[in-house]
Amino acid sequence: MATSNDKYACKVRIDDFILSSILSDPEAASLIGSIDNGTSSSRFLLITSSGKILSTAQVEYEQCFPSSSPYNKVGSSCAGWHEHNPFAIWDSVAICMVKTVDELFKHGLDLSNSSIVKAVGITNQRETTVAWNDRTGRVYYNAIVWDDTRTAATADTIMKENKQSDVDPQDVLRAKTGLPVASYFAATKVRWLIDNIPELQRDLNSTEEREHVRFGTMDTWIVYMLTGYKRSVVEMDNNERLAHIGGEFKTDVSNASRWLFMNLETMSWDESLVEAVCKGSNCWSGDEGSGTVPLSALPKIVPSSDCTIGTIHGVACSDEGTVAFKNVIVGSILGDQQAALFGNNCVLPGMAKCTYGTGLFLLMNSGVKPMTSTQGLLTTVAYQIGKRLGSEESDPSPPIYALEGSVAFSGSTINWLRDRVDLIDSAAETEQLALSVTSSENMYLVPAFSGLFAPHWRPDARGCMVGLTASHAKAHIVRAALESSAYQAREVFEAMTRDSNINLKELRVDGGATANKFMMQFQADILDTPVVRPEYLETTGMGAGFAAGLAVGVWDSLEEISKMWKSDVTWHPTMAMEERAKCWKGWNKAVERSLGWVDDDN
Repeated sequence: MATSNDKYACKVRIDDFILSSILSDPEAASLIGSIDNGTSSSRFLLITSSGKILSTAQVEYEQCFPSSSPYNKVGSSCAGWHEHNPFAIWDSVAICMVKTVDELFKHGLDLSNSSIVKAVGITNQRETTVAWNDRTGRVYYNAIVWDDTRTAATADTIMKENKQSDVDPQDVLRAKTGLPVASYFAATKVRWLIDNIPELQRDLNSTEEREHVRFGTMDTWIVYMLTGYKRSVVEMDNNERLAHIGGEFKTDVSNASRWLFMNLETMSWDESLVEAVCKGSNCWSGDEGSGTVPLSALPKIVPSSDCTIGTIHGVACSDEGTVAFKNVIVGSILGDQQAALFGNNCVLPGMAKCTYGTGLFLLMNSGVKPMTSTQGLLTTVAYQIGKRLGSEESDPSPPIYALEGSVAFSGSTINWLRDRVDLIDSAAETEQLALSVTSSENMYLVPAFSGLFAPHWRPDARGCMVGLTASHAKAHIVRAALESSAYQAREVFEAMTRDSNINLKELRVDGGATANKFMMQFQADILDTPVVRPEYLETTGMGAGFAAGLAVGVWDSLEEISKMWKSDVTWHPTMAMEERAKCWKGWNKAVERSLGWVDDDN
């Protein structure tokens, strides 16, 4: 492996009871691996054929918040910029896999030369985008993270370049993509890269090199590195990190639907959309069929669950050449929120889940036809089942669509209280602090730190606390921060009801914040709807694992997978109707105060 393990702390947890049952008859066991790349860390799970988690490994990686950049044309400040080193992401994934093998070997289970692992699935932070050259292996720039705000200006430029008199500027591409033009989506990051990175501009303008340019979200990057081969030392300058060579260049329909480049009807890249986004770039040629971004620079779109995605070349376990997972099939790719929908068993139209992570993401399965939103939600692809190992069926099943509301700040609001304001030492403190006061006393925190996403789509909004009095203390601020996630979820929940005309009977939830009983009860109260937490909170990784197992025959059907989902806790609403209405009125007033803070002069 191309990195030192001591640079990354890896936590591996093993379920001893499940391990003992496997060791009693290892030949009969079938395991599915699941890579879960999130915004702040990567995880690797091993899941049994009965849907239980044998082991989990996690590695956090550095968040890059540049304070200045030569590429910042707006000014000296880079506030709102958020980047990842793509090699740190790859290292975090590889180390999770390596440490899992090492720890299980210590406990008597050898995976290095075993066929017990039938497939590996991948789920990823969506929209985070990187560009590299597959001939040289050089990465042009750090990955631009999904919540980075530098591309707000880029989105404005794209809207102006595609202005239509009878269409809201944000909706000029929605008819084909299901998405508004916003900084959130991968295509705006592609446009920023080709507008600002000279090496990338040079290669895109070179007849020879442009065919080697690659753009990808993190699923594509991980698949490429997993299935490719490490380059020789002679290709590197001063131990320069290079991308592998010969890897599969693919993404799935759920991730592709988050670019602004994919046509929801054809499920393929649309040259007219690429032109709409990129035609005003610094290196757009203007020649027919030879624009800035050739379709060869975009990954092949495949079904989410498919046995033909690729095979892993092998992950090095030691300096002696031992490798693990060699020739194991990559059986699935799913964007993290679609994976959580799948992992929460929301496989029927009208079923919904909410994931509380860095952001907050509420998705509802809308079936085999895309549902156009008029309420500020996103029309996206939930998943598609493709070819299964040993099956004679060659055509994929019809794609399943979803309505989605994406909120930028949920768990990251608590991180802000901890890391920037020094109000708390850990997220675990927040529940007791919130319960130490009877209410937030009509004080609200609107975490619009990078604008407001769904259903508002207001990049001009900024965070604020309103209703403050001298009697407010730390506990009230913490409580208001927790409540802000629940309020934002209700905004999306109500928009979803209006779009779909479906009254959701329950909301399935996952993510770290679901451990906070206060917050989950407040969520049920403000929604006036039961909130259900599953047995396993790792639903994102479970979803990718289930999809991978389906591709290789570990499970035969969605019905078989559905039977393995179990609820753990259900919170029922207890708040009085009058109190709910009062709280909701206050929140909407607070949101109004957050709007209009960013203008042309600021």
